[in-house]
Amino acid sequence: MFRDVSSCNTYNYGDALYWDSRYIQEAGGAFDWYQRYSSLRPFVRRYVPTSSRVLMVGCGNALMSEDMVKDGYEDIMNIDISSVAIEMMRRKYEFVPQLKYMQMDVRDMSFFPDESFDSVMDKGTLDSLMCGTDAPISASRMLGEVSRLLKPGGTYMLITYGDPSARMPHLNRPTYGWNIFLYNLQDVTCLGS
Repeated sequence: MFRDVSSCNTYNYGDALYWDSRYIQEAGGAFDWYQRYSSLRPFVRRYVPTSSRVLMVGCGNALMSEDMVKDGYEDIMNIDISSVAIEMMRRKYEFVPQLKYMQMDVRDMSFFPDESFDSVMDKGTLDSLMCGTDAPISASRMLGEVSRLLKPGGTYMLITYGDPSARMPHLNRPTYGWNIFLYNLQDVTCLGS
C-alpha cells in the first residue's frame, strides 16, 4: 500500500507541531474540512443514531460536533493531536455536556477500552496521515485502533478527498470485517462501514 500523493503537499499533517502552529495562527476561528454537517446530515442520520456514543477523530476547531449536538446527538468524544485545538475547544464548549475533548493521537487511542464507541467519524484525518512520511504504517495503526474501538455493528464514517482506489486497500482488510458503502458527494467521497 502506498502513500496517496494525489492530494498532498509538503506539510507533515501527521505532526502535532504542524497543527499546534496552525491553530495558533488561526487564533480561535472555526474551520470545517471538506463539508459542513448540513451537507453530511443525511448520511450521518442514516448510519449513526442520535443515541450513539460517537468518537470524532481529528476534530480540530470544526463545528461538526456542535452541529450534531444541535441535531440531537447526546455523546460525542472529540480527539485531536493538537493540544492547542483541544484546549481551545474545551474552553469554547465547557458548558455543553454532550461534547468532551481530549488530546490524543489516532494512531494510539489505548486510553479507551475495546468496543467503546458506536460510531467513529473522520473528516480528513486519514487523509492527513496518508500525506505523512510513514503513510501506510500510520493508516494501518489508525484504522486498527478505529476497528478496536468500534462496538460490533458500529459505523466508521470516513469523509475523504482521497481517491477511493487509494483508500479501499486500507479499509477493506478482512481483519476489520467492515461492510463498505461508497457515496460520492460534490467533490468529496464518503465511505462508511
